Amino acid sequence: MEDFVRVAAVEDVPPGERLLVELEGIRIAVFNLDGEYYAIEDVCTHDGGPLVEGDVLEGGQVECPRHGARFDIRTGDALSMPAFEPTPCYEVQIDDGNIYLEKPY
Repeated sequence: MEDFVRVAAVEDVPPGERLLVELEGIRIAVFNLDGEYYAIEDVCTHDGGPLVEGDVLEGGQVECPRHGARFDIRTGDALSMPAFEPTPCYEVQIDDGNIYLEKPY
């Protein structure tokens, strides 16, 4: 797991919650969707809004609090206007009760 870094314990992000972490100057939002952990860059590709502050909707979507663009938390794909570019997605691994994120390059 040399390409991963520990960012939190699983209990720090209960189901339905999210956590903002910073790795190598990049803000990353970690989401717990029904016990599965996902990580996307904390940036709306429309205008840079903080996705970690958005509403989490059914279907694993997060809505940007600025203009309502929606992104798939599992893939980073942009799902609605005004965003049309995906936000980067990072691999998550769970080991011994800890959350590890793929290091951004």
